[in-house]
Order: sequence, then structure tokens, then C-alpha cells
Amino acid sequence: MDTDIVVVGSGHNGLVCAAYLAKWGYRVTVLERRDTIGGAVCTEEMFGGFRLDVGGSLHFMIHHTPIVADLELEKYGLEYIPLDPFMSAPAPDGSCIQFYQDLDKTCQSIARVSERDADAYRTFVKRWQPLNEAVFEFFLQKPTNANLGRTLLLRKFHDRSFPRTELVRSLFQSYGRFVNETFESEQLRSALVWWGAQSGPPPIDAMSAEFVGWHSIIHKRGPARPRGGSGMLTQALARYIEAHGGQVLANQEVSRILVENGRACGAETVAGERFTSRAVVAGAHLRVTYLQLLKDWTPPELRSRLAKVHVGNGFGMVLRCAMDALPQYQSRDSEGILNGLQLLCPSVQYLHDAYADYLKGLPSEYPAAIGMTFSAVDPTLAPAGKHTLFVWGQYYPYQLRGGSAWGEIQQREVEKLLGVVEQYAPGTREAVRDIYVQTPPVIADKHNMPNANVMHVEMLTDQMFQLRPLPELAGYEAPLPGLFMANAGMHPGGGIFGAAGYNCSRVVRKKIRRVRG
Repeated sequence: MDTDIVVVGSGHNGLVCAAYLAKWGYRVTVLERRDTIGGAVCTEEMFGGFRLDVGGSLHFMIHHTPIVADLELEKYGLEYIPLDPFMSAPAPDGSCIQFYQDLDKTCQSIARVSERDADAYRTFVKRWQPLNEAVFEFFLQKPTNANLGRTLLLRKFHDRSFPRTELVRSLFQSYGRFVNETFESEQLRSALVWWGAQSGPPPIDAMSAEFVGWHSIIHKRGPARPRGGSGMLTQALARYIEAHGGQVLANQEVSRILVENGRACGAETVAGERFTSRAVVAGAHLRVTYLQLLKDWTPPELRSRLAKVHVGNGFGMVLRCAMDALPQYQSRDSEGILNGLQLLCPSVQYLHDAYADYLKGLPSEYPAAIGMTFSAVDPTLAPAGKHTLFVWGQYYPYQLRGGSAWGEIQQREVEKLLGVVEQYAPGTREAVRDIYVQTPPVIADKHNMPNANVMHVEMLTDQMFQLRPLPELAGYEAPLPGLFMANAGMHPGGGIFGAAGYNCSRVVRKKIRRVRG
């Protein structure tokens, strides 16, 4: 036997799982199909010295886990740069709301637009923080009824001015409706709704208020960026694994998961090399795992069930720009706007319209966008005197209506997205030197993500917690003995979080006894 555990894919969840197993003394081998490690948390050098992320960029959720501290990743090259303000919402009238980790500073910024909303925002954070501290505690556990009850259902939340019945009512609302009822300023409403939309569900989905509710704990620990790019997280994880006796191998595309005597027992690569093991952890997408790598094993009933998992028709599109200069936002009271995210969505209706186009199978005529200017806080990302700009837009269907092809419309959509930034920061388009364009097909091909859904499967209420992605798969174990799953399709979902890998490692440790040498 070559190793104790084979991990298929070097995405951050797979690497987190592998790192913990290596820490506990398991022999671990991670197999990555691409020539670079990191999956969708990866940074590549392009255009003569620009370091551009090719997947996720904002590190928020992982700071609400013990992963970085447990694994002492700073010893392996990971250094986080705080983003403060972590996001800003400029408006067409020149005003700008800025969100700081410090709640008082945030409320002062909101008060310049609406004093009433400053008070309402403070109340929102106070009321929702205890709930979301419990939610994140549940996120770091196997999704069982017992764990759900202990962390959420049976816990008493202390704010007597916010009765449990009112909390339940809020949780059943769409986040669009919740924000509309809670705040009066369209600028604050659109900022929070656009932020909530980053998890995937649109503002009109019932029982989605928690996608905004999570925002309350950001004032406990705000987002940060790894110095050198998003991929420095996965590089540090890989170095940790190797320092603890494991191996992380690039250019090793897995063609099938090996099954013998009714048990997963390793992997075979496209080149024909076999890696035998006592267990296999799948970091790959649910459908890639069962319908491609296990196509000779997956029974018809499970295939039928997998077909009902809602993957969705794409998600977003992103431009990775090498810049001669940073955008110059024409906003008052916007000091530090380039430190974090720039939320470019003028109204909630604007976002509804963008989503309506997506439902038609069309790119948004007027896309909502997020600007990311991380070279403003990290000069290692670009040559001296140069900068980077990332522009993320929603909503962009993977499959276009009427037989259109992305190759035919790509440049048009690039100019539309850059045009959104240009409205707020005139002169930005002229400063663009080169662009790596990630349309939905590029995202799908780069990261082996069916339909280019960066969350793997939609983050819908009926696909969360004990239901993600299906009840029979929710515990990180497969119907096939010896196979475990650590990917964004598992509880608690997508984003740069690592919780699925963290939880999966504990399930593997419980099921697969370490052989002491």
C-alpha cells in the first residue's frame, strides 16, 4: 500500500483535510490534475510579473475557524494583511458608505447617509451576532440533528428586545425583504443585498435572510488577504503537508477512483499510475466524483438522486486586470476605499434586473460588480508602479439562451463590466494593460466545476446543513466504504472557508485508524 489516504484534488478543503490527517500521523498523498497546486484558491503569475488570483480572492470565513492557528500556517509562509475598511459602497451621488471591522466607525460612516440606519445597523449587528456565532460553531461540526440542536435550536439568545418569534420570522424572510424592512437608505440596502448575493441565492429567495445575517460577525474578525495572493493559503497548506511526511503532486490527473472488494482503495491517473491507499478523500466536485471517477461503481439509484441536486446554470464572471494605475473613485468620504471591496450596485432593483436577465439565459444587461484592488495594500502583486484590479460580476449563465456562444460575446461583456467601474472611477478603462478573462466556460474548465458554479451546488435552503448535497451524503462519508468527501458541495458550503475539509478530517480520523510505525 502506497499511502494511508489519497486526496483527489488540491483545493483548499482537500488540503485542509490532508493537513490535519498529516498532523495526526497519517501518510497522505494529494493528487492534482493541473500544474499548479490550490484548486480554486490559486494565484498565478501573468503579463510579466503580475500575480493574479484565478479563483477565490476574499478570505473572510476561514478566520472564523481554528485552521490557520491549529496548523501554524504562518510558519509555512502565510501572512495575512487586514483589509480595513473591508468594503465600501460608493453611490452615484458621490457619497460612500464604508464598512470597518470597528462597528462604531462603520456606524459613523452610515450616519453620513442616514442616522436612523446607523442606529438600525448597530441593532442588527447586536441582535444577529449571537445567532451567527452559534451558526459558525455548527459549521465546524458534522451536520447532525444533535449538533444542530445543541448549537442552534436549544440555545437562548440574550437580546430580550428581539424575541425568538421575531428572529424566526426574520429567518424565514428573503434577505431582500429583510434588508428592505430593516433599513431606509437605498445605498445601505443595495450594499447589504449585493453582499448577501455573493453566496448565490437571489434576494427574492425565501428563508435566505441569514446570507445577510452572517455579515454581523464580520465586526468580530474581518476579511484579510494573504500577502502574495490568495493562493498563498494553499501553498502554505501544501508545505505543511510535506513537512509532516505527506506529498502533494501536481500534473497527476485522476482518471478513476480504485474500488476493490466493495471499498475505495486508491486512485489511478490518466498516465496509468496507481496510488493505493486505505481510504480516499474526494476534493473534486460531487458530479465529477460519482459520474466520472466512479462511473463504473455508482449505482443507478444514486445517479438518479445526483441528477436532482441543483447545481445551477453558472454564477459569475471575473476580469483579472494588470493595471498602469489604480481606479480613482469619485466619492466623498472615501479614504481607504481601495483597501477592500468596492460594491458597485446602485439599487436593489438594479440587482433584481440583473438577475432577471440571468433567468432568461442572458448575461446581465447592466451587471452588478465588485471591484477588488488588493495591490493597494500588497505591492508584491505587481511590478513597481503597477497595480491589479479584479472585477467580479453577477449574473452570468454558463449555458446561454438561443444557442449563443461565449466566444462570440466575451469582449462585449468585458467592456460592460469595465464600464460599471468606469461609472464610479472615470479613467479606469484607460489604465488597463492586460486582462485574463474568466467567463463561465473558462471557470468550469480551469477548476473542473460543472456549470461554473463556484459553490459547487447552489446554496439553497433545501441544500444546506443536513441536506447538503443530499441527506445520504451529508456526513462526509459516501455509500462506498472508504470514500470521504471534502469539497464545497458539502456542509457548510462554498467560499474560502475550509470547514468542509476540517470536518471531513475528523470523520476520517474516527473511521480509519492510524497504523503506528
